[in-house]
Amino acid sequence: MLSEFLPVLLLLILAVGFAVASVGVSSLMGPSQPNPTKLAAYECGNVPMADVKGTRFSVKFYMVAMLFLIFDIEAVFLYPWAVVYRSLGWFGLAQMSLFIGILGVAFIYEIGRGGLEWD
Repeated sequence: MLSEFLPVLLLLILAVGFAVASVGVSSLMGPSQPNPTKLAAYECGNVPMADVKGTRFSVKFYMVAMLFLIFDIEAVFLYPWAVVYRSLGWFGLAQMSLFIGILGVAFIYEIGRGGLEWD
């Protein structure tokens, strides 16, 4: 049993070793000349308008994030389901209909809270 997973374990050790070695070599050999311009926050070429530490974000930000998650989760689960749709039969169709129905309720809630209105 262990011999079946030995190549995967060796590949994992090799990948982690390469990542650690790459970060180590770049930190030792790379130039490090920090100055105030390099250490400043970058906002699309503009000077940052305010210090965001300790400030509160608008609820709209979270509503847009929730909308993104709804569609992201739907896409993640819909694609594999579509690939094996024929082998799942009616049970798979019912389960995916239930899943899309739950996401539809979340989407209707999002519309009701004004998540699609951008002011």
